[in-house]
Amino acid sequence: MILLRRLLGDVLRRQRQRQGRTLREVSSSARVSLGYLSEVERGQKEASSELLSAICDALDVPMSEVMREVSDDLSLAELAQSSAAETTAAPMRPLLGSVTSVTSVTAVPSAPDDRITIKAPKKSAEAVDVVAA
Repeated sequence: MILLRRLLGDVLRRQRQRQGRTLREVSSSARVSLGYLSEVERGQKEASSELLSAICDALDVPMSEVMREVSDDLSLAELAQSSAAETTAAPMRPLLGSVTSVTSVTAVPSAPDDRITIKAPKKSAEAVDVVAA
């Protein structure tokens, strides 16, 4: 499950770290406790709109920029989540049905289609190419 508070916390932390500022500096400027700001950055607390506004002001970053970055991260997380679901839900090809063990797996990272070769034991000289979707 994708939690918006974690994505928001990650973006706020990245913004702060890009500026080379400490939690203490930003919490002081935003007038929020250091511990609470830390919990927001770690995605353990939900930031109210007022708190988020104060943190953005302290970072001198428009809230729209922070929310845009959160939106981009959310899109990537959803894409990764749907890709993972499709990969795990994909049925095995019938060609692999007779293979009961594997002797080697060779990945060819430079191959344009991310091809992986899986070889069965010697008695069954069958080799199967698996292409990542």
